[in-house]
Amino acid sequence: MIPYRPALTGAALAAAVWGGMTLAQQSDVFSFIPDGGRTILERWQDDGLPGDLAKSIRTEEATAATWRTRLDGTDLDQWDAATLAEYLEAYAPLDPEGDLPRDGRDMTLDLCQSCHIVTVVVTQDRSPEAWLGTMNSPSHIEIDVTETERQLLADYLTLNAGIPIDQIPPELRAGGASY
Repeated sequence: MIPYRPALTGAALAAAVWGGMTLAQQSDVFSFIPDGGRTILERWQDDGLPGDLAKSIRTEEATAATWRTRLDGTDLDQWDAATLAEYLEAYAPLDPEGDLPRDGRDMTLDLCQSCHIVTVVVTQDRSPEAWLGTMNSPSHIEIDVTETERQLLADYLTLNAGIPIDQIPPELRAGGASY
């Protein structure tokens, strides 16, 4: 398991005030949550995806380990490479220039947060089996995701959750499950 990724944001998050924010401002409050595979791939596409890798993404299925090997030597850090490899295992082949399927971060914000404050989810350091155990429990099994999405969400959370509480904006630290 890769150790937790240090926060990419600084005091600006701590200074954010939750009440009365616009949607764009609210999105900034969640910038402490690492990017998912879709966002990493879109960002990389904008910056110029290497041609040989773009071809592989368009035409090949592979395991996360194989994608990870292909991503070695790129400018991606270890977390982005691991997160993108899991995303590509789930969805490749796909057109990196087209509409991309949602990723683990998208699902964390869209699905988990519909019942929990996001802090309940992203501060937990768990194995894929533990995440899948929760997602397959009676209180979570009816969440509308495919098996591929369920596995991708577990993989994303295994790689990117376990965020230390001091990296969470203060306004998101209180509370818990809201169901």
